Amino acid sequence: MEKVKWGIIGTGTIAQAFAQGIMQSQTSVLTAVASRSNTKAISFVEKNKCPQTKAYGNYDALLEDSEVEAVYIALPHVYHAEWSIKAAQAQKHILCEKPATVNHAEAMIVWDAITKNKVCFMEGFMYRFHPQMQKIAELIQCNQIGKVNIIQSNFGFTRTINPQSRLYSKELAGGGILEVGCYPVSVSRWIAGLANQVPYIEPVKVESIAQIGITGVDEWATATLLFPGDIVAQMAASIRSEQENSLRVFGETGAIVVPDPWYGGGNTEGQCEIHIYRDEQIEETFTFKTNKSLYTSEIDAFVEEIRGDEATFPIIPVEDTLGNMNTLDQWRQKIELIYPFESANAYEHPTNKGTLRKKPKNDMIYGSISGVTQPVSRLIMGVDNQRSVPHAFAMFDDYFERGGNAFDTSHLYVGFEGGHCESLLGDWIKNRGVREDIVLISKGAHTPNCTPAGMAEEFRESLERLQTDYADIYILHRDNLEVPVGEFVDVLYQHLQSGKIKAYGGSNWSIKRVAEANAYAEKYGMQPFSVLSNQFSLAQMVEPIWEGCLSASDPASIEWLKNHPVSLLAYSSQARGYFTEQAGRTKTNDIEHARFWSLINSDANFKRRDRAFEMAKAKGVKAINIALAYVLSQPFEAFALIGPRFISETVSSFESLKIQLNPSELKWLNSGTFINVDGGLKAGDKALHHMSQEP
Repeated sequence: MEKVKWGIIGTGTIAQAFAQGIMQSQTSVLTAVASRSNTKAISFVEKNKCPQTKAYGNYDALLEDSEVEAVYIALPHVYHAEWSIKAAQAQKHILCEKPATVNHAEAMIVWDAITKNKVCFMEGFMYRFHPQMQKIAELIQCNQIGKVNIIQSNFGFTRTINPQSRLYSKELAGGGILEVGCYPVSVSRWIAGLANQVPYIEPVKVESIAQIGITGVDEWATATLLFPGDIVAQMAASIRSEQENSLRVFGETGAIVVPDPWYGGGNTEGQCEIHIYRDEQIEETFTFKTNKSLYTSEIDAFVEEIRGDEATFPIIPVEDTLGNMNTLDQWRQKIELIYPFESANAYEHPTNKGTLRKKPKNDMIYGSISGVTQPVSRLIMGVDNQRSVPHAFAMFDDYFERGGNAFDTSHLYVGFEGGHCESLLGDWIKNRGVREDIVLISKGAHTPNCTPAGMAEEFRESLERLQTDYADIYILHRDNLEVPVGEFVDVLYQHLQSGKIKAYGGSNWSIKRVAEANAYAEKYGMQPFSVLSNQFSLAQMVEPIWEGCLSASDPASIEWLKNHPVSLLAYSSQARGYFTEQAGRTKTNDIEHARFWSLINSDANFKRRDRAFEMAKAKGVKAINIALAYVLSQPFEAFALIGPRFISETVSSFESLKIQLNPSELKWLNSGTFINVDGGLKAGDKALHHMSQEP
């Protein structure tokens, strides 16, 4: 079989080790190498004795080489995301040195690029391709040490402090956690996953203590992770402290001790051992001899993935990489280590460098809301779960470039501290300069501050955090039946006249109270409520998601919305994952799904879910897309609030925009009956066939 032609971006020590790995491989050949100068690239070729390899003086030239099929990115951490994205856009498969990116936000952006360009990607943890790791997996899966309780791993070394070096530079994302702490995190998530019978698993808690040095990076750091199954992982990483560099897995009936987990005896070849301890002594030792580089095994495994061959070693999937970066983020968060380029004033997209561009061709559809001058995207980004500047900016950038322009936030959406998410959105708006390009929705007056005075004070605080002097739409987050509806209308209209609001409405307000408010506004010549933001989804809410939540999914509310110029901003529009594989009749462990959608007498919801899956299969989409399309296809102006945690979830939500459901399909999804052209009804099992034939 023809060998895969590789290019290496970067000419440092790790690039040289990788080049030697390619030369030992029977599946690959080194075709090109790129450095920032021709001199360095030529020197690399000569030093590694590969005269047939092309030397480029810049990275773009290598990516433009049509012969190169796959690239290895061997640059400092801060450049991994940028060149992974550019390589994906150049249709090159990518093996990127660890850590894949600096943070989880960048990893999401890389994931989106490789998905769109349909290329293979893997993070370069070469240790996973040593035979001893296969043996560890076998021992755990065969229950050789009983239930896994504790995992201990460490990776560290000592280097002289040099503020300009990659290891000690805060501007280059230096420090022990990203440089070598990624290894213990990776192996702990992998082993804890095996113990839970999954390929990898995420910790439910992360704690850390670290030494921050004079250059501002972590010189040594420890972390304790708690995993499902009560598995505790202890780890340490350092760049200024020698360590044993070992791995230990303690179980109820034995222990696995791995003296050399990261290199397996050497970079090129060598011997290593795994010890099984029982009753406080070595019971068995497994010895492994290798005659080739760990990088060769890694390369060959990646080539199998590129070719679609049966895997000798399972490669590291992108989802695993995303989880690893998320845990590393949490580790740094615990010691309050933020790199300068992660601040609100300095954060840039890895490739667009902060200059946002809406894609000329996107799937977004728009609606209109009375009082708002510009079209409003039918999918509205919920600003209630963003953890950090990189996470928020990555999510908001992506949504905006896909055509989204509406952001829903609230005085109550506090995040990690008061006003956290509002502040992140305000920072993003200011940094990107998009205030006039977006529709800003602000909520306030939540219980117990649900009064005209409480609303005014909360709104003032929200505008300060959002760094703007107006909201396009303001929504009362709750109703207070003890306050005459006219008093709320009065204060909202005052803010509208002062220019601080363009439109307003209520969230978790009854149809009756909205009608009363609008009757009052009409009587006194004021602007009426333009929006209602209640829960609305294909699944009927059987218990309030939060105290005071009201739904508009009932027939009476739907009929009222059809006949009045009030737009619905539906929250929990996708029923919080009820239409994914996470839910279902047999999955009773998910307390949230059980409470909100699946309580006693909710068989109707299960049937709606079944029909959504059936229709999704007929249309070649996912059930969650059908559920969201159900909201957007209503016979009134409906908008869906979405709360994606990851860019992949935004992508999934946008798929719903391609689906337009007709009245017959809406009827069938909700009730199991189908409206024929002549107005008759047929059983749902026959209806789907008819629907799949309709244009």
